[in-house]
Amino acid sequence: MVWRAATDADVARVLPFLDAHIQSSMFLLENLSLHGLGSDHPNGLTLWVQARGDGVFGVTNRGTVLMQMPAARAADWRAAGELLSGHEIHGVLGDAPQVRGFVAANDLGGHPCQLDSDDPGFLLDLDDLTVEMRPGEELMSVRDAPRALMDAWRIAYEIEAVQAPPEAARIKGPQDIDQFIARDSHRVLLVDGVPVAMSGYNTTYEDTVQVGGVYTPPDLRGRGYARRVVGRHMAECRARGARRAVLFAASADAARAYRAIGFRPAGTFALVLFAQPARIGGVPREVTE
Repeated sequence: MVWRAATDADVARVLPFLDAHIQSSMFLLENLSLHGLGSDHPNGLTLWVQARGDGVFGVTNRGTVLMQMPAARAADWRAAGELLSGHEIHGVLGDAPQVRGFVAANDLGGHPCQLDSDDPGFLLDLDDLTVEMRPGEELMSVRDAPRALMDAWRIAYEIEAVQAPPEAARIKGPQDIDQFIARDSHRVLLVDGVPVAMSGYNTTYEDTVQVGGVYTPPDLRGRGYARRVVGRHMAECRARGARRAVLFAASADAARAYRAIGFRPAGTFALVLFAQPARIGGVPREVTE
């Protein structure tokens, strides 16, 4: 099948299709809803659709490849790769079978990676959320939490969860906290006034939030703080109108915590972050039609 450049009419057509695969389409949905087509924002998308049938393939201005085409074959992924010939690719995210199909079809499997992970996905109707409230515990916005501690937590998160080099993590961690404060997207659980865990969302689309950035310091793990901070945060999101939540779990312990508050399995999400930019043939160029 043939890929062609998406139009605004195509975007309107594919949004319901992406919503039907919400657990692995949140980055596409938020980027399209916030920036549309042709934006110069780092998350702005160059997007292609299948000339016939359902299929969406795109790359952000920062070089992250995103896709949604459950029925794709190797030929479809090779044709998608040709659209990016010579372009620098920094990562590939999405439904794990699709990501693996794209990576294999375009000979990217041997490229050095910072992170190469298939994580179990989860979906929750927030009406089914289980929230545990304990005496002495309360939720605080990250903007009101001790800044130095939040920076330290985020740096540690980048090193542990994203496998970022420490020097890069020390730069990116505080930048992320700045964004969390600006978006008011993250919450901190306090126990007797002491911060013990963080929860947040990294993307939103209409009535759905994608949980991300959940962190408990190693010496405080095993006490249920992660499930309680996520549960209380999702209850707050529900009170503001959210109806669904999606996430992918980076560990078995995290998966158990999410199941405990009502999340149910929903596929597998792959994150492939290259240690150095990858290229599919040719020399780097701007991605165009």
